[in-house]
Amino acid sequence: MTTVTETTLTQIPHVIGAQRVDPGERRGTVYNPSLGVAAGEIGLADAALVAEAARVAAEAQKAWRDVGLVKRAQIMFRVREIITARADELARIITAEHGKTVADARGEVARGLENVEFCTGLMHHMKGEYSEQIATGLDVHQVRQPLGVVACITPFNFPAMLPLWMAPTAIAAGNAVILKPSERDPSASVWLADVFREAGLPDGVLNVVHGDKGAVDAILADPTIKAVSFVGSTPIAKYIYTEAAAHGKRVQALGGAKNHMVVMPDADLDAAADAAVSAGFGSAGERCMAISAVVAVGGVGDELVAKVAERMKGLKIGDGFDPDNEIGPLITEAARERVRGFVAGAEPEGARLVVDGREQRFDSDGYFLGASLVDEVKPGMAVYDEEVFGPVLSVVRVDSYDEAVQLINDNPYGNGTAIFTRDGKTARQFEYDIQVGMVGINVPIPVPVGSFSFGGWKNSLFGDTHMYGSEAFNFYTRRKVVTSRWPEPSESQISLGFPTH
Repeated sequence: MTTVTETTLTQIPHVIGAQRVDPGERRGTVYNPSLGVAAGEIGLADAALVAEAARVAAEAQKAWRDVGLVKRAQIMFRVREIITARADELARIITAEHGKTVADARGEVARGLENVEFCTGLMHHMKGEYSEQIATGLDVHQVRQPLGVVACITPFNFPAMLPLWMAPTAIAAGNAVILKPSERDPSASVWLADVFREAGLPDGVLNVVHGDKGAVDAILADPTIKAVSFVGSTPIAKYIYTEAAAHGKRVQALGGAKNHMVVMPDADLDAAADAAVSAGFGSAGERCMAISAVVAVGGVGDELVAKVAERMKGLKIGDGFDPDNEIGPLITEAARERVRGFVAGAEPEGARLVVDGREQRFDSDGYFLGASLVDEVKPGMAVYDEEVFGPVLSVVRVDSYDEAVQLINDNPYGNGTAIFTRDGKTARQFEYDIQVGMVGINVPIPVPVGSFSFGGWKNSLFGDTHMYGSEAFNFYTRRKVVTSRWPEPSESQISLGFPTH
């Protein structure tokens, strides 16, 4: 494998207040997954650095809270304008460190911008409520106020979109943010911090701290940080939720997924096959909303599997900077070997390997893996039970609609699901029956638009609040209710009973 000397590595700084803080003694390496070489270096923050970031953020938040809503909205509009104008630049940063194709990265940026656009309407989203004359001379009003300093911990698979799903809402609501991106692809977060500053955001309102579990634990324990928003695997989401809550923090922790796509006998099988390939293999399957299990109902299995396998022959896998490629590498060599293990174990457990992506060869040291199709998969097999998070599509065969619904509802995850059918009654019943947070009807990846909110059920979400949209403004604010009366002095009297109106 090609090696790069330490002196050639790009130094990726922390951003705390107005300072770009260089890596300290503990350091991590950022790789280019398409080449399999080290490309950058970050510092791994310790508790002292996290505490300093929290101190700076808390000081900045005092002044930021006093900034009027109109001014905050203007900054959000400028953020949107800058990112829109420089979207290709950000997309290329994503591709260099994550590996996804530039086209896929552009789509990620566009979906992140949806939330920025939603936040430009913060004057509406931050409105309170008012009722006059609840009783004679008695008025009540309710206001939203920021929490203070909040932390956003984001995963590697969407290094720009997920920071844009969290930080703009928190900032628009009057908070200061400590953003801890994945140490695998951190440069997009630093770029975004520069954009917010260019747009007029005061120093210290958005800070970027890099790190591993040590940095995360420091965030969870720091008393200055009042809330934590997280996206990642279910075991870590459970840990984040438990630890942050134990320290008295508000938490939303989005975990893993096992997304099913039900194909009914009356479905357009060509459309279903197109959707399965697109939703199963896009971004090398490293999406929490990827379809990983196709549920073939009745007798459609053989034809559907054949159609999916035929479409897989044309998939172009390679360097994400090549516009002809459709799928890039996995994020690390360890991730690739983990996915290979699921493919290797499928047939010994009783499944049938229709397309073996391990057989595909690549002229690169990058972390590439061909797409795999596994048929006759059943619950209890590792390839079904685990979140594979790679280019592996499983097919589960069931006899009826009821069996399909039961299969999905019995699964411990409840992030996203879809059904392909031409029958409106079946689609409506599926929407009613299914115990999953996001549902697609002939839509394979039902990620809600920015004005709604994102989040699953069961082991896919810990906490009560979903991400972005109106629910996010609820998460990043707390309500204060004020009851007021302005009586004449002569009306004052002692009353020791419980107050009534």
